Amino acid sequence: MNVIYGWLASRQMLVLLFVINILGTAFGYYWYGGQLENTPGIFLAFVPDSPTASLFFVFVLWGFLLKRNFGLMEALAIITLFKYGIWAVVMNVMTLVTTGTLPWEGYMLMASHLGMAIQGILYAPFYRIKPWHLVVAGIWTIHNDIIDYVFEMMPIYRDLLMYMNEIGYFTFWLSILSIFVGWYFGYRKNRITLSFIH
Repeated sequence: MNVIYGWLASRQMLVLLFVINILGTAFGYYWYGGQLENTPGIFLAFVPDSPTASLFFVFVLWGFLLKRNFGLMEALAIITLFKYGIWAVVMNVMTLVTTGTLPWEGYMLMASHLGMAIQGILYAPFYRIKPWHLVVAGIWTIHNDIIDYVFEMMPIYRDLLMYMNEIGYFTFWLSILSIFVGWYFGYRKNRITLSFIH
């Protein structure tokens, strides 16, 4: 286990993940381009869910490279990476079940988003999250659901439009689970904690 975490904490791995997440974030914002063009300005920060989650992690990695902890970014990252990583996997599986087919991009999205969820948890022993970080990140997460499903700013999966109410309900409880994941892996007193090896 120490070997794995020593590898994760190495500067080479941090730089590699930093670059990958920047590229993934940029692609994510590009993917949302069409929807963002039709989004009222007041909602812009809340529409591109997955790229914003990976952007939070970019700041986390930047802090690690500087030998610093940005606790609020760490709380936002672990919660939103898990939430939107799992959400995208479930939506693509639902698309496959509903339509009987899924383009190769769907499988790519499933793999990349599962990676998002995993990386947020893998680095949790290095986080230094305080209670107020967790509270703010939790409020952001639930508020995002309200923007998505009350004001109808959610990502569009056209084959699943008939299930929007069910998806909204699922997403709310996924948010609660994600906040719990953030607490369990990133904050609770008896969790594994590690310092970086430089």
